[in-house]
Amino acid sequence: MAQTASNLDLTHNDMEASEQSSKPVSLWFLFKTFLAIGSVAFGGFMALISVIENRIVKRHALLEHKEMLDGISLANLLPGPQAVNVVAFIGYRLRGPLGALVCAVAVLVPTFLMVWALSYLYFKYGEIAQVQKVFQGFIPAVSAIVLSVAWRMGKKTVKGGVDLALVSVAFALLLLVPLQYKLYTTLAIVAGFGVIGYGLFRGRPIAQAIHTAAQRPFSKLRFAIVMVSLLALVVSWFLPLPLDHHSLLFMTLTFASMSLILFGGGYVFIPIIGSVVVLQMGWVTQQQFTDGIAMGQITPGPILISAAFIGFKLHGFWGALLATIAIFTPPATLMVTTSHALGYIQNSRVMRAAMHGIHCGVIGMIIVAALILLKSGFPAWPFGLREAWPSAVILLASLYALLRHNLDVLWIVLGAGALGYLLY
Repeated sequence: MAQTASNLDLTHNDMEASEQSSKPVSLWFLFKTFLAIGSVAFGGFMALISVIENRIVKRHALLEHKEMLDGISLANLLPGPQAVNVVAFIGYRLRGPLGALVCAVAVLVPTFLMVWALSYLYFKYGEIAQVQKVFQGFIPAVSAIVLSVAWRMGKKTVKGGVDLALVSVAFALLLLVPLQYKLYTTLAIVAGFGVIGYGLFRGRPIAQAIHTAAQRPFSKLRFAIVMVSLLALVVSWFLPLPLDHHSLLFMTLTFASMSLILFGGGYVFIPIIGSVVVLQMGWVTQQQFTDGIAMGQITPGPILISAAFIGFKLHGFWGALLATIAIFTPPATLMVTTSHALGYIQNSRVMRAAMHGIHCGVIGMIIVAALILLKSGFPAWPFGLREAWPSAVILLASLYALLRHNLDVLWIVLGAGALGYLLY
């Protein structure tokens, strides 16, 4: 009898979950849920995804685990910030294009407001010596965070001598080319390593067919309009636009077009965005850019919210807002649009082989990003022991805490700021 009652309870619970998941989800519910998620999701992409899985899949049974895996897998294949791309994917599955918009906006609101406030305080009080000491401590910590990401990704991706050789070639190319060519070198690595990956790895078997979630209706006309618009943004990157390089419109177009040509997640964006906003445009100094990256680390949500810091430097609140919209909207739109080709992309030997080659190149890029940040954190390069030891202490302590104890990056950066204040 007890077993029968238990079975009846399980059946009743399953029916309730089925009924709940079949009801249309309100936009207000999605906004509240993702606003709460965006307020607590410290620690980057996987931390955010873990909170989403707990709320959307486990607690509310709005999606299946397989659909979450679909979104995560597709985000790894496309350009732009992976975390917001997955959020847009989930919102689209639940309530279509408007759901994607609501979820993406809600998850970004908390971190945007935090970065906006921090940017205001930074540019108002950043020249004070005590504040400068705190931010000086951030630099080696952020370098350690980027190195730890490269290490973890390398362990999962690099499986042999060929993979290691590709990582080394990408590292050498990006490190040795002149500064004015770094951005184009990055694009060449993404395209070239995709071709190389196809040539080297296309014979690898696909271990498992990947589930494809049910598709929402998507007309061919809408698909064509979206793809042509995104392509126009990419083309605009290579055209000399007749605009003032410090204007609000030019800044917005720069971030929007750049977001569609960058693969591998937020950490790969660091050297590329740095080469544009520091070296080419002169919008911020290298020190300010590094401090902006640190702000992205100590706030919840994606690291690319650092674009708001750069936008604030140029045009205040509206610059921060438009830079944020520009860096996240085009990739999220592409994510939603290409979700209809999810099964083909992930189960194609050609695409998976090409993406493996690109992933190897991406790891080399991330290592270079860490070195660029680290170089700016030392008073002189090459450096003496007297000038270098505080940065070396913070770097080694951060690496130990990250790799040995898997400490949350929030505490790494905040602790580094405190050490910077004490040691510098």
